[in-house]
Order: sequence, then structure tokens, then C-alpha cells
Amino acid sequence: MVMPIIISSFFLSIVTSYYCQKLFLKKKILDKINLRSSHDSIATRSGGLSVFIVLMIISIYFYLNGIEIFNFSILVPLSIIFLVGIYDDFYGVDFKLKFIFQIIVAKIIIDNGLLIDNFHGFLGVFEINRVLAQLVTIFIIISITNAINLIDGIDGLLISVSLIFIISYEYFASVSSDFNFLSCIIVSALIPLYYFNFRKKQKIFLGDSGSYLLGGIISIYVLNIISFGYRIRPEFDVNKIIFVISILIYPIIDIIRVFSLRIINRKSPFIADKNHLHHIILKQNNSHFMTTVIISCFIIFTIIFIQLIL
Repeated sequence: MVMPIIISSFFLSIVTSYYCQKLFLKKKILDKINLRSSHDSIATRSGGLSVFIVLMIISIYFYLNGIEIFNFSILVPLSIIFLVGIYDDFYGVDFKLKFIFQIIVAKIIIDNGLLIDNFHGFLGVFEINRVLAQLVTIFIIISITNAINLIDGIDGLLISVSLIFIISYEYFASVSSDFNFLSCIIVSALIPLYYFNFRKKQKIFLGDSGSYLLGGIISIYVLNIISFGYRIRPEFDVNKIIFVISILIYPIIDIIRVFSLRIINRKSPFIADKNHLHHIILKQNNSHFMTTVIISCFIIFTIIFIQLIL
């Protein structure tokens, strides 16, 4: 079943990417070029819509055939966060309103049984009470969603970070994970976007719809890792919190650094700028591809290093 899902998702992604961009171009829904832009050619934010359509087509097909390839209930919060993102791509949404929707999405995810109520000995903390657990979980979901959104600033970076995370999530699992089929769909749908993301003309970006969708998926995976349902391979006996930090090292470092600098400079931490680490690295080599490769290698090295020393 895995291979048909991979092949179907891959080719569906190519088709939906092409037609979604065609629709965006026809409606003149373009990514505006401004001082924060890292591109100077026509581009659309239709990548997120493409990935979402692929996910829904595959999911609906299996749902109608009575085959539960993953917990379909998570599609509800993922759909909400996606719709918030695509509305933001079209019209722009105040960050306060986005936070409200992110809290709603986080609560729905918690009600689906995904909750961080144990730190597994990290910093000497084990089980925590349910009220604190819900607050911590909401904070984690919002933080991850926004951290993923913030790194979507140069070609290929968000795709690469997401792929490394999902592949690591599956590789280090001692048994097939609860979201194995979902991982196959998302990975297969993301890979074709490299071409559309890196090409010189008529680029396709994931946009806020794509970054929020991926942020929601990664948040769910993180909650699954920290829960008792996910088991790390015995040969990689590492604390679950440290494992999560290692595979999300770049988004974590970037959001902490950027928010800290903005607060120190007495600016709102939610006002976008070009002071992210990937922007700084991009200035040094003037290549989106090389910047993405450098950051990807850093993440992979960190994962390997932590597995070896712990």
C-alpha cells in the first residue's frame, strides 16, 4: 500500500502544483515583491494549496473505502490552520487573530488525545498535572507552528527542514509510526515542489497556507514523539525532548534568536524582517540553493552528533 500512496501523491502534487499556479496567475494572486522579498520574479503562494489538495484527495479516497491509513480526525485542525494560512496569503491577517485560531487548533489537537503530560526526566521533570500539561501543549503547538512559518524565507528551506524532520521521525521510530502513511503523502507531495520553488520564472512558494499546514503536522508529530505511543529505536537511546530539539534545531534557534533581537531592540517580535539566520547566510553566498544546503547539513550533523554522544 505504501508504494501506490507515494506514487499517487508524487504525481498528484505535480498536477495540482501546475493547475493551482495557473489559477493563481489567472486571478493575478501573486506574491508581492517588497523589501523583505528574496526573489525578483513572478511567484505565487500556491504550494500550500497543492499539498493540501493532495492530502485531502488521498485521505478521502481511503476514507470512502473504509481504510483508516491514519487518524483522520487530525484533518479537522489541519484544515482550520490551513484555511487561516491561505486567507492570510490572500488578504493578510492580524497576528492576534492568527493566535486565536492557533489556540483553537491546539485545543482540538489536545482533545484528539495528543498531550504533553510527561517530560521523561528532561531537566528532572517527569509527569505534570493536566491543567499545566494543556497549557504547555498549547504553547508548544503555537511555538512550532510559528517557528516553521518564520523559516519560509528562501527557496527550498522550509521543504528541506520539513523533509528532514519527517524522515527522521520515521527512521528513528522502533516500529512503524502512527503516521507512517501521512508521512508518505506529505514527503511525496513536497518533493516536486523543489522544482517549482527553485526555477527562475513563475516560482511556486508554499506560502502561509503551506507553512501553517506543515507546522501543524510537525506539531502533531512532536506530541506523538513525546507521548508514550512513540518509541525511539533502542540503539538510539536518547531523551525524547532532546531528540525533538535535535530534529527541530534550526527553527528553534532561529525563532529564539529573532524574537530576542526584536525585543532587545524594542520592536514587536511579530513584525517580519530580513534578520533571520538564513537571510544572513544568503547575504554571504548569494545562493538560495547553497544556503538551503548549508542549513540542511547543519541539521543533519546535529541529529547525528546528538545520537552519537547521548
